[in-house]
Parts: sequence; structure tokens; C-alpha cells
Amino acid sequence: MTMKRADFVFAIGFQGNAAIVDRRSRAKYGKLSSAELAREGLFKPAFCSALYSGDEEEMTEFLGIYGQAHGTEPPTVDQLKRVYGVYSDPESITRVETI
Repeated sequence: MTMKRADFVFAIGFQGNAAIVDRRSRAKYGKLSSAELAREGLFKPAFCSALYSGDEEEMTEFLGIYGQAHGTEPPTVDQLKRVYGVYSDPESITRVETI
């Protein structure tokens, strides 16, 4: 099972091969693009969305919005992985639980 984008974007934690997903946020913001999420101030979901897409342009756009919002140079992808604790591979998730 490949984890769906909205589930990965709104995952708040992982336990073994299961993702724990914020149901309300997924329902409210799940259809927004990475850039739209970032403009809403939802930086972790926006980062996860750009990461999930694998699209370099999408990630570059997100990093620009992030840097502008924080008044800093855009961070690297690896820095944000550490900041947000996003290490899981969506391919390894076989179960999704919502709360």
C-alpha cells in the first residue's frame, strides 16, 4: 500500500508501519497545494506535500515562501526534515489511523 498524499501531509506521527493522521486538518486542507498550504502558514504540511510530490520546482517554491515568511534564507530540505521530524518513507506505511 502506498500512502496517499493527504495522509502523508497530515500525518502527526508514526508507529511501526502505521501513520497517525489528523482527520480534521486532512478534511479541511487536504486539497490545497504545497504553496497554498505554505501561504496559510501550514509549513509542516506544505513541506510534506512538496516532499511527497518529488517535484523539484514545487519544493523550490515552498522553500522560497518559507524563507520569505520567516525573513531568512530558505533552509535546505535536510534541515527541514530534521526540524519537522519527517523521516518516514510513505512506501513503508501499510496502515493509516485517523484521530
